[in-house]
Amino acid sequence: MADDSDLVDTGRRRGRGARSNRAGRFESELREVFDDGWETLGQLESFKTEVREEHARSIIARNDSPDISFEQSINPYRGCEHGCIYCFARPTHCYLGHSAGLDFETKLYAKVNAAELLERELGSPRYLPKFIALGAVTDPYQPIERERCITRSILEVLDRTSHPVGIVTKSALVVRDLDILSRMAARGLVKVAISVTTLDRMVARKMEPRAATPPKRLGAIAALAQAGVPVAVMVAPIIPALNDSEIEAILAEAKRAGATEAGYVLLRLPLELKELFREWLQTEFPDRAARIINILRSMHGGKDYTPDWGVRQRGRGAFAEQIGLRFRLAIKSLDLNRRTSRLRLDLFQRPVAKGGQMPLL
Repeated sequence: MADDSDLVDTGRRRGRGARSNRAGRFESELREVFDDGWETLGQLESFKTEVREEHARSIIARNDSPDISFEQSINPYRGCEHGCIYCFARPTHCYLGHSAGLDFETKLYAKVNAAELLERELGSPRYLPKFIALGAVTDPYQPIERERCITRSILEVLDRTSHPVGIVTKSALVVRDLDILSRMAARGLVKVAISVTTLDRMVARKMEPRAATPPKRLGAIAALAQAGVPVAVMVAPIIPALNDSEIEAILAEAKRAGATEAGYVLLRLPLELKELFREWLQTEFPDRAARIINILRSMHGGKDYTPDWGVRQRGRGAFAEQIGLRFRLAIKSLDLNRRTSRLRLDLFQRPVAKGGQMPLL
């Protein structure tokens, strides 16, 4: 683990999740902040959110992972201001020459041409309609969506073309788009999953500093359900000895709010996330840091993380089996997952490019 000299001063990272900002694994040079004797460290600015506009070349990403329930996804943003310390997407920021730490939360990219690209890709004669997951990597409703409205513009295209979509978010901002979502839900074209990691507001503030509070997420579940939008709760990630004791309570509150489906994912610690999570534990929960890591390692064969399909999100061993059993018993007693929402593909209407010919039939 990195020593204390790698940690960024509390004042500079206030309201952020990561404690450090070391260079990514692809960088040939390492940068280190040090006191040069002229008291310049006291003049360093705090980490502020920067949004860079990106003109993407394509917008629908595809995967063939057997343990993921979708083949297509769209991520309107790179990086995420929510600052969740456990986010498995943090290491992806290193591909951009940034740190998986504070850079991930503060150096954001907005794909400003997302809706235009989506319409073009859906309009291709070779495109076959398949379920699209919106926000599979970074949250589509993170704070900058209030101004950018890229997620809303994507939904407008999907609504207009009657294309099925599933949304994963931990933001209450999703209710802003109830007009579109309720319209699509009436045609069997959308479902939303709200991530609820804890019901404890203090724990949530530490883990997810700029995400919606637990009550607001439950409120979003209620609003979606009342509008006729199928909604699921994701107990994700489950962190042993930190929030695993809340599994049953989270599911019960989500059910009460209107959720009809539920899922869970175990904490994943790929690449740089291993050190970032350890740093966070040592500063926020030093009394249980060793226990949390030891249990996690026991579920991955003595390692911090196993990237193997089928294991990376569930783990192995007695503790992992116990979590799975508790989850299954809870959803059975709450009558969750009795029916899963199947979205329709047969309503898809291929968009016509400007100047193109409308279909004859």
